Amino acid sequence: MPYRLFYKGLGMDLKLSSDLSTESFLEQPLVLAVDDNEDNLLLISYVLKSFQYRYITTTSSQQTLSIARNYLPDLILLDIVLPEIDGLEIARILKQDKSTNHIPIIAVTGLALADQREEIAKAGCDDYLCKPFLLEQLEAKITFHLNQFSGGIQKWRSRLCG
Repeated sequence: MPYRLFYKGLGMDLKLSSDLSTESFLEQPLVLAVDDNEDNLLLISYVLKSFQYRYITTTSSQQTLSIARNYLPDLILLDIVLPEIDGLEIARILKQDKSTNHIPIIAVTGLALADQREEIAKAGCDDYLCKPFLLEQLEAKITFHLNQFSGGIQKWRSRLCG
């Protein structure tokens, strides 16, 4: 059952990693995982927790945009086939928004055909991971994008804070 979180007046049902307040934990990357399947989110949260990353998971495609804008995660793991707003539209919107266009997006999807992968890239996703996937594949994608983007994260945070 998701925790109830009120942030900037928005009531959102989210699952947050525990211990968000400790200073050393706040230095860890923040990952937003979006999937309409709770089991997929549980698996992803185990991987993120094993790396001691902060994370937010949500099943709501509608809340994804406000979560991304309010929390500015360092990486987004985004299911493509979602109810309400599909992941491709979410990626397009986030990549057109100056406050979120720097965030790498990994599409986590069962769409594996070449034309589907091309559509995912055109929407603004930086990478994709086909379901079902091995945990090692998920770990490798997360690590690669966070390491590739770490310089950008530091620059972005310094602009926000100073």
